[in-house]
Amino acid sequence: MKLQELATVEERVQALAQKVKPFKERADKYDKEGSFPFENFNDLKEIGYPALTIPNQFGGLGISLYEFLKLQETIAKADGSTALAIGWHMGITKHIGENQVWKEEKYKEFTKDVIETGALLNSAATEPATGSPARGGKPETTAKKEGNKWIINGRKTFTTLAPVLDYIIVRASIDDTDDIGNFLVKGNLDGVQIEETWDSIAMKATGSHDLILNNVTVNEDDLVETITTRNQSATGWLLHIPACYNGIAKAAMDYAIEFASSYSPNSINGTISELPTVKQKIGEMALLTMQSDHFLYGVAKKWDESDHDTRQTMKTELGAVKLSVVNHAIQVVDLAMRIVGARSLSEKNPLQRYYRDVRAGLHNPPMDDMTIMQLADQAINNN
Repeated sequence: MKLQELATVEERVQALAQKVKPFKERADKYDKEGSFPFENFNDLKEIGYPALTIPNQFGGLGISLYEFLKLQETIAKADGSTALAIGWHMGITKHIGENQVWKEEKYKEFTKDVIETGALLNSAATEPATGSPARGGKPETTAKKEGNKWIINGRKTFTTLAPVLDYIIVRASIDDTDDIGNFLVKGNLDGVQIEETWDSIAMKATGSHDLILNNVTVNEDDLVETITTRNQSATGWLLHIPACYNGIAKAAMDYAIEFASSYSPNSINGTISELPTVKQKIGEMALLTMQSDHFLYGVAKKWDESDHDTRQTMKTELGAVKLSVVNHAIQVVDLAMRIVGARSLSEKNPLQRYYRDVRAGLHNPPMDDMTIMQLADQAINNN
């Protein structure tokens, strides 16, 4: 069964929820091992998930941002690492297709592979010396033109999905110019190497290793985008990040409520869910997730219903969603752990994984400090 065969958003969300149930059972194993969940990605490919964000004219389903986030949150409730990792492929594929970033033939070639084989894509932009590309650093990775070929050399960090990437968008400084280029590099080319450096205690199963490019040769038309300005446009697809952490928070809340509804120490009559202090925390979790849902999905609907010019005015609003939802998610997990108590720190308890994973959201773009400064500037300019 392919998700594309289902008629409604609700049907696809329900079908995906059933498909990802085993992800929840596997998550502890992959977290403990720090290994990559190949099974999860094979399962997602089986139902055609990687192709859902490809626009209709290229053979995909062209799902809305709203649906994309709903589906991503569904995966995250089962396993945050898998959701965050596949979210990059889904979002970038959506962005490139909808905005015609690449030449049509190049995008068609790529999407055909995604539809037929479930091929996966991510970008490689972060480097040890430059940090996050959102901060504006120029890549030390270089691309030099030799005849009708490009020769790429460099090292990238945080290359999420590294063990299964079929395509990598490599950001590099173009030799003898001030330009920065995005180059489409196939993962099986000579000189492409993955060094398994990912040792984070959070999101351990994302496979975010280093990418090494040693005299990698690509074709002239593999320069798919030239970046001549650092004024980045608004990117709604990045809301897959808060959607992921919103899902993790809801998984933590569900666990805490189930625990409170079943735990009955002999010091009280009934379960701890009847205690005012526990009810207070459950109510606070419900309020935080309700606020996050309204902000996240309200802005997603606004994006879906807006034209290009309106979307470009939403950059600060999108950043505010990410900041708010991620910080709310951290609070929700903390409250869940307070309900469960010291048991939440056991290696066998999923809350300790949710606690580690949800904090990773603070380090995904855009960063909180940048968003706060943008909000301040906007408020001052509108006064």
